[in-house]
Amino acid sequence: MEQQERLQVLKDIVNIDSTNGNEEAVADYLAKLLKKHGIDSQKVQFAENRASLVSEIGEEGKRVLGVSGHMDVVDAGDVSKWTYPPFEATEKDGKLYGRGATDMKSGLAAMVIAMIELQDEKKTLSGKVKLLATVGEEIGELGAEQLTSEGYADDLDALVIGEPSGPQICYAHKGSMNYTVTSYGKNAHSSMPEFGVNAIDNLMLFYNEVEDFVASVKDTNPLLGNFTHNATVVSGGNQVNSIPELAKLQGNIRTIPEVDNEKIQQVFADILKKLNAEKDVKLELVWDYDKLPVFSDKDSDIARIGQAAYERRTGQKIQLVTAAGTTDAAEFIKAKKDFPVIIFGPGVGEMAHQADEYVSTENYNDMIEVYKDMMVDFLSEK
Repeated sequence: MEQQERLQVLKDIVNIDSTNGNEEAVADYLAKLLKKHGIDSQKVQFAENRASLVSEIGEEGKRVLGVSGHMDVVDAGDVSKWTYPPFEATEKDGKLYGRGATDMKSGLAAMVIAMIELQDEKKTLSGKVKLLATVGEEIGELGAEQLTSEGYADDLDALVIGEPSGPQICYAHKGSMNYTVTSYGKNAHSSMPEFGVNAIDNLMLFYNEVEDFVASVKDTNPLLGNFTHNATVVSGGNQVNSIPELAKLQGNIRTIPEVDNEKIQQVFADILKKLNAEKDVKLELVWDYDKLPVFSDKDSDIARIGQAAYERRTGQKIQLVTAAGTTDAAEFIKAKKDFPVIIFGPGVGEMAHQADEYVSTENYNDMIEVYKDMMVDFLSEK
């Protein structure tokens, strides 16, 4: 493809408003584009107007390289803060602006175009490249969870997630857990609190117990750093002179192998059991989001190949790093066999979810060439 045609593909999918849904429109666009170049695809339906997309090039061989990107984007927020409309991709001064330009439709488009160009060039591949384009990454890695449970990742020998990385290659990231605790009390007039049960007071019992546990954690990971917990949403009561009968707290946890998801679930269960044994305390806990840490090998073939391909293309050496944020990799690593994972894509993470989100068009074009080299080189190695 010419560079302008490559850019048009990205513009077209940025113009599709796939805010926390409607990914099927993106999947249909990509499937049609791939079909135009002789590449078949399969939609995997998740819900109405929501479908992931699976596509392959190459032939049966010793290796399968997975490449993955998500098709959903976060809400554009206050549109008045945008210089250009978020769903009208705008090219200006070497940048393409639009919601999802960085996170992560540029990575997804670059992977698709790399596959198309290898197909058009009739490049011999000693194995297969498998595209896994997912729904719902921003709200729970829903598509990756479905594709993994249905076996689409079971044949992978390595996986590249095209999230914006910097330019850096990320080979490990923390796990992520979200929870909601609901405290049930009893209404009463604030002048007669003895006739009620204050749901906020009981919720604070839980919060204090959790904070005591967090303060007791001394474990750290030499690569990922510390386990963290943050209470992020609190609500309760409806009138200043009434004892509140309901209160809720939501929190986010970033886990490391030393303080993993299973341990956190047990600690929280023990806290609830202890508190609910007290008089007038009724707390309920729901885990809204539970994603494992990803801990891959920084010396893996795919990491080394990615570094070499980027340096050949740009003349720049790039670092291998770890990250706090989670990705679809947290679901894909649950496949039946182990494989190395890297997060490597156009754009910088700091632009994700921001007003005036953009990607450098030069970086986008560079990464298409980098992905092509990575696909060929990984499948060529014995």
